[in-house]
Amino acid sequence: MKILFVCLGNICRSAAAEAVMKKLVQEQNVAQDFEIDSAGLINYHEGEPADPRMRAHAARRGYVVDSISRPVRTSDFFDFDLIIGMDDRNIDELKHRAPDLETEAKIHRMTEYSRNKLYDYVPDPYYSGADGFELVLDLLEDACAGLLEHCQVNNLRVSEP
Repeated sequence: MKILFVCLGNICRSAAAEAVMKKLVQEQNVAQDFEIDSAGLINYHEGEPADPRMRAHAARRGYVVDSISRPVRTSDFFDFDLIIGMDDRNIDELKHRAPDLETEAKIHRMTEYSRNKLYDYVPDPYYSGADGFELVLDLLEDACAGLLEHCQVNNLRVSEP
């Protein structure tokens, strides 16, 4: 299963989702069944590491957020099986950019996979304090666990080229 997590700038939410999901699949010994990446809708932070606040909060929970920001590319719509946006603006923009209906069907909201259903989107912590980053990690841990369960129940694995 090839999964792309997407947020606005790819320095907070999607980068953290990538790290959380990578750790989950490693812990479950199914990393070989997944390719996981992240990207942003804007290229403002292209080439930069994730926000240092997100890296610090994630590190305290045992996650390594080491992705380098990159923008979503048209090829991503063909290369990935799931493209997961963090909020309605992300979803709307991804659907607008999708080359066709088949690729648009790959787009999902992160909270579709949440088990606790406390939020219907993952809020952007960029302009918030420590609580905002902790909330995002709480939501991502829950939703990534639900996503992994979804993939396992449906026997979704890395697709062949």
